[in-house]
Amino acid sequence: MGSGVQEQRASLTQGEVLPLPSSSQSEGLKHTRSVLNSLFSGALAGAVAKTAVAPLDRTKIIFQVSSARFSAKEAYRLIYRTYLKDGFFSLWRGNSATMVRVIPYAAIQFCAHEQYKRLLGGYYGFQGKALPPLPRLLAGSMAGTTAAMLTYPLDMVRARMAVTPKEMYSNILHVFVRISREEGLKTLYRGFTPTMLGVIPYAGLSFFTYETLKKLHAERSGRPQPYSYERLAFGACAGLIGQSASYPLDVVRRRMQTAGVTGHTYGTILGTMKEIVSEEGVIRGLYKGLSMNWVKGPIAVGISFTTFDLTQILLRKLHQMGYTAR
Repeated sequence: MGSGVQEQRASLTQGEVLPLPSSSQSEGLKHTRSVLNSLFSGALAGAVAKTAVAPLDRTKIIFQVSSARFSAKEAYRLIYRTYLKDGFFSLWRGNSATMVRVIPYAAIQFCAHEQYKRLLGGYYGFQGKALPPLPRLLAGSMAGTTAAMLTYPLDMVRARMAVTPKEMYSNILHVFVRISREEGLKTLYRGFTPTMLGVIPYAGLSFFTYETLKKLHAERSGRPQPYSYERLAFGACAGLIGQSASYPLDVVRRRMQTAGVTGHTYGTILGTMKEIVSEEGVIRGLYKGLSMNWVKGPIAVGISFTTFDLTQILLRKLHQMGYTAR
């Protein structure tokens, strides 16, 4: 037995390789690597996209939670006044809270979308191919719902930091502590229902539109991968459609999230909608800030999808280079 071990060691020192792992082990490693790649790519995509549009996002939230009439001119004035009063970087106030939320949110959403596509592809017999329309829509909705459920309190904190002066909340932890003490832990989930109702059409239509445009592009151009500017355009279309469809619920969600600091007592989705409509009207109330979202949303979603895809491609190439080098 000892001589057998010595012979095996000798053979290894002479450059012979060990037996390759079984196919099941290889599949497991491949799947794990795919999940980790999706998580990292999604996190980076969310961080880059949200940071790029943070000043516009903050301005939109301030208008959403107030009764002031929205216009592009007023939005510009608000941004300019904020810059003069608090400095350039104040335009990114709340972005640290946004990053704390958006990095896990985007990582979970993109990773979940890849996994749901894989599961639904296996179920419908489209493994490795573009899904049919209904499963394509379902995969996006399920991914958005999964991410929103797991990260909701962070979205609540981000909204509070965006609409309050810096003297009120010093940091993210302070927001959590103060809300818990003064308003109760349940407040961290205020606006959860409209969020869930809004994310289903938003995430579903966004992923559906982007995946559909890529599929049509591949069929008509003969190129399996679109250029970067084409990805940005596809993502912009996806953001425009997804956000327009779910925007009123986004306004309701923001009103409910910030009720504790704006002096309102919004309780239910319908009650909040009725109050907004009675005070401000349908268009000026439920769709307040939508024109800014038509600028901000397509940019953010376009950057997000493009960053995710390009990071995935880069990670795959790096892995192939490392594999061939061994």
